[in-house]
Amino acid sequence: MVLLSFDIEEFDMPFEYGKEISFEDQINISVEGCHTILDLLAKHGFKATFFSTATFAINAPDVIQRIKVEGHELASHTYYHSKFENKDLLASRLKLEELSGLPVKGFRMPRMAPVSEQEIEDAGYIYNSSINPTFLPGRYNNLHIPRTAFKQGKVIQLPASVTPIFRIPLFWLSFHNFPLWYYKHIFNKAYRKDGYVNIYFHPWEFFDLNDKERFGFPRYVSRNSGVKMTERLDNLMAWMKKNNYPTHTISEFIATIA
Repeated sequence: MVLLSFDIEEFDMPFEYGKEISFEDQINISVEGCHTILDLLAKHGFKATFFSTATFAINAPDVIQRIKVEGHELASHTYYHSKFENKDLLASRLKLEELSGLPVKGFRMPRMAPVSEQEIEDAGYIYNSSINPTFLPGRYNNLHIPRTAFKQGKVIQLPASVTPIFRIPLFWLSFHNFPLWYYKHIFNKAYRKDGYVNIYFHPWEFFDLNDKERFGFPRYVSRNSGVKMTERLDNLMAWMKKNNYPTHTISEFIATIA
């Protein structure tokens, strides 16, 4: 099965490149992208998991309502995207449940940063999808970690999908930079080997990020953003549907392996 997920958050990434962006713009850009994502999911009849910060959820009630009404899963992306304390694990889960009326079973740390597994368990999460089991210069080296789902304590760890041999990640940067035919090729390789793929994107990718003066992004971040991203994801979803790749929320998948 295909596990589509989206990290929905304050769009604070320009800060990493020395640029300023107002909180209003951070929220509005992500809200706009969320509605594009939800429209695509509705068009193709797919279900997905949305990892939301509590801060974004508080400021985007219409998005949270659509996630709930349209049958998607809501999971935690902690409380704030740019700062973190262990207490935010429980606080974000409780706030998201309060705002949505949905159970929040899963967690993903912003930027796939390390997080205490004991704290995850203590906060009441069933699964954690905060590992990219590859080497990304300047971010992490997780080549020693299993590629596929495994249990740690009481929590199921669900790494993002990478290819079986060279651990090429299938995450959002690959989707933007690889030719679409090649991305589909490695997607299929991982699916055939593992029986599922776990891939993730962000709502701000559906905004044109090529204004270097405004955002400061290098070309590998801004390539195929905005309308091109919408077209590419629409193409991928149509291809998935044509080839009978079933989509499920992560919680639905976890229930089959727990």
